[in-house]
Amino acid sequence: MVGISDIFLSICMAVSFIVFLAPLPTFYNIYKKKSTEGYQSIPYVVALCSAMILIYYVLLKGHMVGVIIINAIGVFIETIYIVFYIFYAPKKAKVQTIKLLLLFVVVGYGGVFLVAQFLLKGAIRTKIVGWISTAFSVCTFVAPLGIMRKVIKTKNVEYMPFLLSFFLTLSAVLWFIYGFTMKDVVIYGPNILGFTLGVVQMVLYVVYKNKKESNVAKEQKLSEVLQNHVIILEDGKELTQLTQEQIIDIWKLGTLIYSEKLNASAAEVDNNRPNIQTN
Repeated sequence: MVGISDIFLSICMAVSFIVFLAPLPTFYNIYKKKSTEGYQSIPYVVALCSAMILIYYVLLKGHMVGVIIINAIGVFIETIYIVFYIFYAPKKAKVQTIKLLLLFVVVGYGGVFLVAQFLLKGAIRTKIVGWISTAFSVCTFVAPLGIMRKVIKTKNVEYMPFLLSFFLTLSAVLWFIYGFTMKDVVIYGPNILGFTLGVVQMVLYVVYKNKKESNVAKEQKLSEVLQNHVIILEDGKELTQLTQEQIIDIWKLGTLIYSEKLNASAAEVDNNRPNIQTN
């Protein structure tokens, strides 16, 4: 007979599956652009290693088949993401991703498995692997901090989709409840941090979403204004029939140049300001 805990575990697994599929729009954009510009591979590499170690922990402990199944699915999906990323990444990003795979999967997971399997025994082995799994789970939640920093710096939420943040938060809450009922700190412990960071991501999205919409409106208005205008180059040639992307690029470049000149003027004023000494 199916119990309440089994139903709740099924819900946890379903939400986790959605989280694993959440990056699909990101990789669709990569496919369209044929480039990984702006995106990082480290969250997927860390998630892959974390899932592998958690599977090993649960195999040692037993009695949580559902956790093994969903993390095995996660390993498969994350592997596809990483292969896809490497295929479209520029040379520098490719090399960096391969180094991360060697560090986390080969050295990290391989080292944990060999040490635990051949040097540790019984309950102490399960306990140590559990704490290592907890550390990697925390790293999984910490990995998006770089994206959050980028959102704050650029005031652009393009690389931090709201649905991904929402389902990460929901997944953290559900797995916390499940792990707490199972009295397993390895399951519920990291999800406290996951919930906190998930909420922070959603707050950032709400804060900077309006600014993104404002910039889009400005770009559209500028496109309408410049659509029928002609740009005269230094050699006297006319540049006509600008595309919307070209117009937006011109606007962004003009904004950047104006900002740099403004900063330079402010610095010049500070340098030329007379020193006033008081006795």
